[in-house]
Amino acid sequence: MVAASLVGTALEWYDFFIYGLAAALVLGDLFFPNASDPVRVLASFATFGVAFIFRPLGGFFFGRLGDRIGRRSTLVMTTLLMGFATGIVGLLPTYESAGVLAPILLVAARICQGLGAGAEFGGASTLLAEHAPRGRRAYYASFVQTGVQLGLLTGTVAFLLVQLLGDDAVREWAWRLPFLASFVLIFVSLYVRLRVAESPVFLAMERDRTTVPSPVLTTLRRYPRSFLVGVGAHVCDTAVVYVYGTFMITYLVTEEEQSRAVALTGVILFSLVVIALQPVYGALADRIGRRPLNLFSVVFTALFAVPLFLLVGTGQPAVIWLAMVTAMALGFAPMIAVQPIFYAELFGAGVRYTGFAASREVGAVVSGFSPLVAAALLRAGGGEPWLVAGWIILTALVSLVAFLFSKETRDIDIAAPTIAPLRAASPKRPRPPTPAGIPHEAGAR
Repeated sequence: MVAASLVGTALEWYDFFIYGLAAALVLGDLFFPNASDPVRVLASFATFGVAFIFRPLGGFFFGRLGDRIGRRSTLVMTTLLMGFATGIVGLLPTYESAGVLAPILLVAARICQGLGAGAEFGGASTLLAEHAPRGRRAYYASFVQTGVQLGLLTGTVAFLLVQLLGDDAVREWAWRLPFLASFVLIFVSLYVRLRVAESPVFLAMERDRTTVPSPVLTTLRRYPRSFLVGVGAHVCDTAVVYVYGTFMITYLVTEEEQSRAVALTGVILFSLVVIALQPVYGALADRIGRRPLNLFSVVFTALFAVPLFLLVGTGQPAVIWLAMVTAMALGFAPMIAVQPIFYAELFGAGVRYTGFAASREVGAVVSGFSPLVAAALLRAGGGEPWLVAGWIILTALVSLVAFLFSKETRDIDIAAPTIAPLRAASPKRPRPPTPAGIPHEAGAR
């Protein structure tokens, strides 16, 4: 079950991440050739950010389906949508051959990617969390994030290999190869997804006829505070992964005059470290709770934002790599390892997919344009990165507020159709007796 979820998620997020890498490396030249260098970079990152506008729509739409027809069936739909949208990018004409139609088609493909990505992570996390044994939910659910990082790693390696063909080959045709590979990966991902059993929690709701008829309305009416916490919680990690994994590549090449190989190697190194740490932090979250790790990660991210750019500014590849690995290992990794189970435990089983996917993806919109924001701030700062560091600190503070308003959830009954909202339970009267055979979990009602 864990292996299948990990592989399926890795293949899906390979699709999403290779666009960000291509935006940093080649898409500006191919689809916006008439713009100046700074504007070309901004335009390329803007097309990258478009997907984040549509991710919440995907979260609401596919999240509703996940709560109505099942987690696994919905994941199969998102697999097809993301896979074909990514493969089509590799077939698109460039501006040289199609003019303004080329960037229009690029944006359309990116929109489809965003719709699929909006429900992919929430569905995979929900499915694995509902299969996991009590007391080890965070550990097992952390492997979903391992899959996400494997997708980033695989995409980065793909572009690093493409770079070996030379700059001319990359610009002319080789940039298409990582995208075209998605047509093959669709079938691998489908094979993996179809081998995963449906969530026992969903099957129980379906058997007992306790599925929620209107998951979207129920989520917004019953869980408003949980929804807002979910929105804020995803702001920092979204900003960090795309500033460090996408913008940083452009920054290192154009401002620090490092080779693309040095920049991509840094992403590969921190991806490997983050992958190794996911189950470690997941197991730790089962021991000490979700909240302490969340709070630590955003505080460290804020404190290390300025030192990170000071270290990168040394121009020494080994120091650059160490700085990137440290930022991700201690700031980003704890946050995302806890994230799958943190969101799954914010909402009752009846609306879990909807609440998880929609709140998280609304948060992604807030900082999904981070590569574009970072590029604009770098230009406003005359090439100095301190405004970019300030942006990272700001997003960390937003998520810090969300985590301060969150509540420890590791002891809830994840199978309960509804879970008490984050506000404290009223002490006015004792709870009624629980029917025999049904555990009375903290926070469940």
